[in-house]
Amino acid sequence: MAQDSDLLDNIYNAFDPFRPLEPGDPFYVDCTEVRGDGDILVNLGKKISRSKRMTCQLYAGHRGAGKSTELLRLKQYLEEQKFCVVYFAADEEDIDPEDAQYTDILLACTRHLLEDLKGTDPKPLLNWLESRWQELKDLALTEIEFNSLTVEAQISQFSKLTANLRAVPSLRGKIREQVNPHTVTLIKALNEFIAEAKKKLPSGCSHIAVIADNLDRIVPVIKEDGRSNHDEIFLDRSEQLQALDCHVIYTVPISMVYSNRAVDLKDTYSDPEILPMIMIKTPDGNIYESGFIKIQEVIGKRVKLFAPTLSLETKIFDSQDTLERLCLMSGGHVRNLLLMMQQAIHLIDSLPLTAKAVQRAITKARDTYRRSIEDRQWSILATVSKSQQIIHDTEHRQLLFNRCILEYRYFDEEEEMQCWYDVHPLIKNIKEFQQAIAKIQP
Repeated sequence: MAQDSDLLDNIYNAFDPFRPLEPGDPFYVDCTEVRGDGDILVNLGKKISRSKRMTCQLYAGHRGAGKSTELLRLKQYLEEQKFCVVYFAADEEDIDPEDAQYTDILLACTRHLLEDLKGTDPKPLLNWLESRWQELKDLALTEIEFNSLTVEAQISQFSKLTANLRAVPSLRGKIREQVNPHTVTLIKALNEFIAEAKKKLPSGCSHIAVIADNLDRIVPVIKEDGRSNHDEIFLDRSEQLQALDCHVIYTVPISMVYSNRAVDLKDTYSDPEILPMIMIKTPDGNIYESGFIKIQEVIGKRVKLFAPTLSLETKIFDSQDTLERLCLMSGGHVRNLLLMMQQAIHLIDSLPLTAKAVQRAITKARDTYRRSIEDRQWSILATVSKSQQIIHDTEHRQLLFNRCILEYRYFDEEEEMQCWYDVHPLIKNIKEFQQAIAKIQP
């Protein structure tokens, strides 16, 4: 029994849904061909490595689709191309996704550049901070005079400001109020710092790239004028977002890419790169064999590390049907798959995973989606399910952001990219959805 328990614990933790995979991780599965052949190393990486000017690019996709894992692959690729890469997950220490503004992103970039490019003279940024110190020292929760601090302690004040932006809501507005009028001078100081850093890069390196991850988690807030906080960050502040004298990649909410400002976004940044779902069904509802094999491989690689001799179909799961049902209910969304696997494992004391445990995990996930859908949205979901297309309005954007609507891509026989949408399969057995479908049946 102890051995069974240890095995289950190891498998359970192998399905951690919130840990992005580092390059070379044995759990990684290359799903490029079943995601519309979009390759981040080609579409973002080569654009950076070949460009003679600084680039600013956007990366989008459903939360939990695997963007962070792909961005870490991109980081490794760029480092192999002799780039110095500053990567950070903005929501971990720097921004509150429920309440974020451009100022928070700029301070986060400043903080991580300072921390990662050690050995570079921080004087331009410290001079900027000193000039604002009387207004900011209370917001950094310190009474110490700036001149009395060591250089290391002065640098740490940027960290304190970003930490307070995220952790102390009562200070958030005050910090922004003090920094916002001076973002132009902060960017100028930051670019002076970047210029100095470029002179001190290791031999063969000449460029710096910043990857600001998890900005796609910023929750959309619609203002009285009908515009969103996403508009304010990525469009109103686009000039500042593009002003850093280095290559930059920002993740952006997928709902923004399909908003009525999509053309403005494209004109400003060029086409955002999008990571779609793993396509496990075709638009006509048949199983897409290549995608179905990939989603099973996601499970298989995590299990085989600890149980290399156990059959996935008969020893890990009680039947092929149980395995297939779990895969289909994921909709090709990797995090949903991992969450349901963990929940199913949680419900058993020994292998195999039973149909009952898997169904309970599916039901739990389905209930989460049911609670996230408002009454007026059932008819929208039913229409999307029938048409496999979306309208670029607030309701559809919200359903994309909440992963109730999923995006898929493939190349047809004419090598034309086809993009289609479907309701998450977990939703399709919910009574309210079925009632909405019945109302639009011919």
